[in-house]
Order: sequence, then structure tokens, then C-alpha cells
Amino acid sequence: MKADKQKVTRLLKTARGQIDGILRMVEDDRYCIDISQQLMATEAILNKVNKEILAAHLKCCVSHAETEQEKEEKIDELISMLGKIMK
Repeated sequence: MKADKQKVTRLLKTARGQIDGILRMVEDDRYCIDISQQLMATEAILNKVNKEILAAHLKCCVSHAETEQEKEEKIDELISMLGKIMK
């Protein structure tokens, strides 16, 4: 992985902490909207992590591909993955 490992790790640990907090909220029967807001905040962090990783993939793995065919394969792989999550 060529992404900024410190940044990715920090964000993932933050998301993990938020998920632990959400679990406590569920266990404590907290208000549904409050739980949902925390879930959306966690999703935003995970989306930010994914964006960081995909940007690094484009900047390193794709741009440094040795052949045009390898570059196209990496781009097609990315397009395929994005197609799965955008359904």
C-alpha cells in the first residue's frame, strides 16, 4: 500500500472508536437519530480512508505501471471495483 499509512491508521482507529461508541449507544438504548448520526460520521471517515487509498493507487500503482497493458488492467480493476460499490 502506497497511501500515507499514518493518516490511514489514524482515521481507521478513529472509526473504530466511533463504532465502539455506537455499540455502547445501542446497548444503552439511545435515541435512534443519535445512533444514525454517529453511523453517518463513521461512514464519512471510512469513505475518506478509501479515497486516500484509491488516490494512492492511482498516483503510484497505475501511474508507475511498466506497460500500457498493465496500466489499462489496473484502471479496469479500479472501474470494476467502483462499479460494485456504486450499485
